[in-house]
Amino acid sequence: MSFDVRPCADLSEFERALLTIGQYFGQEPDPDGAERFARMLPIERMHVAWEDGEIVGGAGALPFELSVPGGLMRCAGTTVVGVAPTHRRRGVLRAMMRAHLDDAHERGEPIAALWASEETIYGRFGYGAAAYQGDVRIPREYVDFTEQRERTGTIRIVERDEALEQFPPLWEALARERPGILIRSRDWWELRTFRDAPERRGGAGPKRFALFERDGEPAAYAIYRHKMDWEEGVSSGEVSVVEAISAEPAALAEIWRYLLDIDWIASIASFRLPPDHPLFFVLAQARRMRYRMGDGLWVRLLDVGAALSGRSYPEDGEVVFDVRDAFCRGTKAGGGLRAAPPSARTQTQISRSM
Repeated sequence: MSFDVRPCADLSEFERALLTIGQYFGQEPDPDGAERFARMLPIERMHVAWEDGEIVGGAGALPFELSVPGGLMRCAGTTVVGVAPTHRRRGVLRAMMRAHLDDAHERGEPIAALWASEETIYGRFGYGAAAYQGDVRIPREYVDFTEQRERTGTIRIVERDEALEQFPPLWEALARERPGILIRSRDWWELRTFRDAPERRGGAGPKRFALFERDGEPAAYAIYRHKMDWEEGVSSGEVSVVEAISAEPAALAEIWRYLLDIDWIASIASFRLPPDHPLFFVLAQARRMRYRMGDGLWVRLLDVGAALSGRSYPEDGEVVFDVRDAFCRGTKAGGGLRAAPPSARTQTQISRSM
């Protein structure tokens, strides 16, 4: 079946396209929310599928840079992809992903990336799991480190405006050290990271912002919430860590020491922590924590040559890749997503030193 797939023409179409995925999360029409989101996701980067004058699907692309080994790379952040429940299994998603990936390729973005709501959806469109992450919960009685650490700086609670100035450089410093981190725009920080709508708190309190400084210089930060409750007169509350960030392991340990020591709680929880997170190696009783690991970042190559030569490698040398791409046929080093028949095979040679 054929659908008309094209970019949104205006904010009204953009809002309607967002509801194709938003309805599954119980969302209602929200013109103000759509306008805020359009500051991060340009309206023309939102593709919509039409049938008989009705929007039946949407797929967006957040333009940003993603950290890769040795630098940053332009990336299409696949997001808010949804199909109306009345049009499932009719080719709407495939048609939108075709338009979405072709458009990103034409814009010179070598890769696309996403966090998947379901892990079985995007493999058929060429995305592969590139990193893993997990949720962690640590009982308050098992938060000791393997050894006592002398505090080397100070921690203070800061207000949103100061956090907006001090936190982004620490995030970007981490991106220089670790692949798979998106570079946030000012709008992203204001409207996503620091925005704190009460209806999105999940029963917890407001976001708190903690800054760790060493010799007067910012070295780590944390964003967290309190979710208090009581059982038989004893606190069963939780500290929910939204982010705890530093490029320096020692500074990261100090900001986590602060979070783990907060009083009147029963547990500390966080999410999207990688399996090699430094916290796991300093806890004296790491087996007492509960860590549920799953897929994290998914990546799709759009320009093989640009993607693989745009990163660094541990050693000098040459690697030959035999590329087969069932969805973007004819994928090659220089471009051209659909120029060749399905059986086309392309070899790309990469020679890259550190």
